[in-house]
Amino acid sequence: MENNILVIGIAGGTGSGKTTLMQRLVEQFGADVTVLSHDNYYRRRDDMPFEERCKQNYDEPAALETDLMARHLDALRHGQAIDCPVYDFARHNRSDKTVRIEPRRVIIVEGILIFENRQLRDLMDIKIFVDTDADVRLCRRIRRDVRERGRTLESVIEQYQTTVKPMHEKYVEPSKRHAHIVVPEGGRNAVALELIEGRIRRHLEGV
Repeated sequence: MENNILVIGIAGGTGSGKTTLMQRLVEQFGADVTVLSHDNYYRRRDDMPFEERCKQNYDEPAALETDLMARHLDALRHGQAIDCPVYDFARHNRSDKTVRIEPRRVIIVEGILIFENRQLRDLMDIKIFVDTDADVRLCRRIRRDVRERGRTLESVIEQYQTTVKPMHEKYVEPSKRHAHIVVPEGGRNAVALELIEGRIRRHLEGV
């Protein structure tokens, strides 16, 4: 652990409850926590028209610039601020904006494929996999993508069937074996949440 920084990875399938778990921890520990999301590291596709970007497979490791994320996480672990890219889901492309992220005592790394990459997962002190039934995850993804990302119901379902589900089975589910903790239902699991909060509290108190 560099500079007394605790790095917690939260992985799991789309709509599993990763973000809810992460938000609960941020609400509990506030300024002591910073978050790094794998979603922001989707590759830039300026050379591709929007129609083609819509058809790409965004659920395989090659779609993400994970080596850049690993370098950024390593910098944060060493107490250095980073300029994190920002991804625009409505345009299916990385935006021209960046967000300045400062190192904190606790860094939460979140994403569906963060345990698939050894370079990235080796930078984490605690690895948590959120495990939720596939039908529940699909319903949550539809609700999120339609409401928050400007997607149509048809496009969400088609993407789920063609890439999300098969890539989950190929990459995400097998990465569960790298987790220290498997948490059913993510942030809705009060017992698991209490245990994780206790571990963070001990770290912050120097125990």
